[in-house]
Amino acid sequence: MKVLLGLSRGFLIALVALAISVFSTGPGFAATLSLWGAPQFALTFAVTTPLFAQSGLPQSASESNFVTAAVDKAESAVVQVNVSRTLGGEVPELLKPFLGGPQGLPPSGQILRGLGSGFVINPRGLILTNAHVVDQADTVTVTFQDGRILAGRVLGKDPVTDVAVIQVEAENLPAVTIGDSDNVRQGQWAIAIGNPLGLQETVTVGVISGTERSSVDIGVPDKRVGFLQTDAAINPGNSGGPLLNARGEVIGINTAIIGGAQGLGFAIPINTAQRIAQQLIATGTVAHPYLGIQMVTLNPQVRQQINNAPNSKLRVSADQGILVVQVGQGSPAAKAGLRSGDVIQVVNGQPVTKANTLQRFVDEAGIGGRLQVQVQRNGRETTLALRPDQLPTLQNR
Repeated sequence: MKVLLGLSRGFLIALVALAISVFSTGPGFAATLSLWGAPQFALTFAVTTPLFAQSGLPQSASESNFVTAAVDKAESAVVQVNVSRTLGGEVPELLKPFLGGPQGLPPSGQILRGLGSGFVINPRGLILTNAHVVDQADTVTVTFQDGRILAGRVLGKDPVTDVAVIQVEAENLPAVTIGDSDNVRQGQWAIAIGNPLGLQETVTVGVISGTERSSVDIGVPDKRVGFLQTDAAINPGNSGGPLLNARGEVIGINTAIIGGAQGLGFAIPINTAQRIAQQLIATGTVAHPYLGIQMVTLNPQVRQQINNAPNSKLRVSADQGILVVQVGQGSPAAKAGLRSGDVIQVVNGQPVTKANTLQRFVDEAGIGGRLQVQVQRNGRETTLALRPDQLPTLQNR
């Protein structure tokens, strides 16, 4: 099952998806686009006699709960990110059916507008959002809950993790409280705030359904994120908004949904986002060390599935560790002698049983750092020295 990267593949794909259906039945990132302005909604209200008698209980502040308290704590720091891009030249053939055919086409230089969400992480105007929200944007403005609209400048964006930082010229802005996503557990409350379909300050509630969901699991293999999974409703326009815990602390950035299913939303853990944001603020770019392997976390069930698969060329005896499924040609792993079928069990003297733990070692070592890796190969132990290199750009992979 795939997840369409709404804006990360460009404004045009997202526009076509929106033109087909506002509530897309296919997969999609939680971002929305409109052409030459926001969609208009017509609402009709009818005044009727109540069917049931009103309760005699008074409405009072005592009806507040942890959700309202969490929202009160964070909501003033949540913003709407407005982006636009001017298209030049001929209208792409892909768009013509959705623009009314040749007679209804706009002139060259038409403007595509989109929106997403974000949140202030520093009172001096630093805002965190998704990279796909601001991708290819010519202009960025930020709408605050007090009505102010300020020009935004993208300090940097990282498509590998889908994190971006925007700067606005302002002081003493309300800022969110950052939580610790490493301590998030399944079953904990999750509160999403954002601007789905342009409906500002929308709040939805659910739980954390899972942690460390790999990008491969949700259909975006070009991302390097262990996503948080939640059933709190995330819709187009929620992209870049905060996912809160019950204390109103930000634990993630709402990022993706899987279309054709309900309650499958994904957020970038805030610890990952913070690490990336610090590099973007300092340099505008992000260094991504890599080894060049496809890997899977081993357990008895995974081992059995691999060994019983009729077309599998791998035979695994270990129950724990990181199975190397494939080694990229010319990659640091290939240069160090790592092979498909190897099981990584120890890195720098510490046992590893999860793929995200190995990734953390790689990130900590950095580009050109040294990793002493102990692997099991054909029933024997072998030690290799690996040096991570800079992750190639998508075009060079």
